[in-house]
Amino acid sequence: MSEVTYTVADAVATITLSAPERRNALSVEMSRELIDAAQAAGQDHAVGAVVVTGGPHFCAGAVRAVLADTGLDPVEDEAYRNLETVYRAFTTIGDLAVPTVAAVRGAAVGAGLNLALATDLRIVSTSARLLPGFAQIGIHPGGGHFTLLGRVAGREAAAAMGLFGEEVDGARAVQLGLAWAAHDDADVEAEAHALAARVAKDPELARRLVRSFRRETAPGGIPWDVAVELERSPQMWSLRRKHGPRADRAERAEPDGR
Repeated sequence: MSEVTYTVADAVATITLSAPERRNALSVEMSRELIDAAQAAGQDHAVGAVVVTGGPHFCAGAVRAVLADTGLDPVEDEAYRNLETVYRAFTTIGDLAVPTVAAVRGAAVGAGLNLALATDLRIVSTSARLLPGFAQIGIHPGGGHFTLLGRVAGREAAAAMGLFGEEVDGARAVQLGLAWAAHDDADVEAEAHALAARVAKDPELARRLVRSFRRETAPGGIPWDVAVELERSPQMWSLRRKHGPRADRAERAEPDGR
């Protein structure tokens, strides 16, 4: 049976991890299914946003056997490729051509935290548990973990969590900038979908928006004058689409309140 479900409604694709017996820990096969679901969303131009969720248990990291097999012989081809597949589960989400939202309930640990941090925005439950967990089991973080933490919440939070193993709940995650909002457990998915639906109603524009957003907010940033030029082309495209020769006359005549 599939351990990842994929559905689309109102231009929002929902990718759900569904292996509750192991709290959605990523196996190699589950990672492949997650990659396939993400690629399906990226290739479907009727999709304007993606929500990634795990239900009550977001993701407990990678299956320990994957890590153990890699540890036996890190350069053995199959073990190396298997761990690489787990990495691709969240790097593929991070590279998607549409805005992405993580709906986080329960724990996001290790690779599961990487998966949440790879999205553009996180909605969490107040009782969610966000923790690296790598050093606690005696291994170094992987998957660009420090970079993901640092770009979302800054150096201090990356040090507290990545170096010193601090765990934060949903409310604290919002304070640190690791998440946008924290809600009661039962409301998390609905709130995440409401946000996703807002941008997804215009899929083509959503894809242009997220491309500029990621370029301009990449680590290190870009100068303001460069950002002005970077945004010029997609903004001209959007203006032509809205007000150009093919636009509806009534729409072109609407008051300019923006």
